Amino acid sequence: MTTSTLALNYSRVQKRVQTKVNSVELPSINWKAVCFAGFFMSLALLIFYVWQINDLTRGSYLINTYEKQANKLSEENKNLEVSFAENSFLGQSLPKIQELNFQKTSSVKYIQIPDTSVAIAKTK
Repeated sequence: MTTSTLALNYSRVQKRVQTKVNSVELPSINWKAVCFAGFFMSLALLIFYVWQINDLTRGSYLINTYEKQANKLSEENKNLEVSFAENSFLGQSLPKIQELNFQKTSSVKYIQIPDTSVAIAKTK
């Protein structure tokens, strides 16, 4: 085929495609409105992101503060338990035990009692 024949065939095919494309009607899109909506959607998502990060940071700070308060209260509770033990009966008895010179036992020895030396009770 010659170049002129190819050019004419190409021209016919192009016209057929053009008529088919023109026959299909696409809805007209208002690109200004699409860009406007996209911009405001992006802005809304950015604001939501900043709000979420702020809320997350506030929650983390509150948890840290509450943990510090819990540790402080736990330490105060231990101190109060020690104070209570010192002021209770056992705490007051320790100085009295030291005054009486009691000593800690190192070994325990049991006394053996023979069976014959136990008294027998009378029944009525």
